[in-house]
Amino acid sequence: MNLTNATWRKASRSTSNGGQCVEVARISGTVAIRDSKDPGGPALLLTPRALRHLAAVLRNN
Repeated sequence: MNLTNATWRKASRSTSNGGQCVEVARISGTVAIRDSKDPGGPALLLTPRALRHLAAVLRNN
């Protein structure tokens, strides 16, 4: 999937001090997640349902 025209948003809990930051973009029914410190690096592609499931699992661990 081509993500060059994606509109990326930084997670609300990310800080500006160079810490652990993620960005998300929604494109064609897919949610892309990337490390904001490495915007040219790999992106994880998930369906919105899979992202909700992942968030629930992470919250409960």
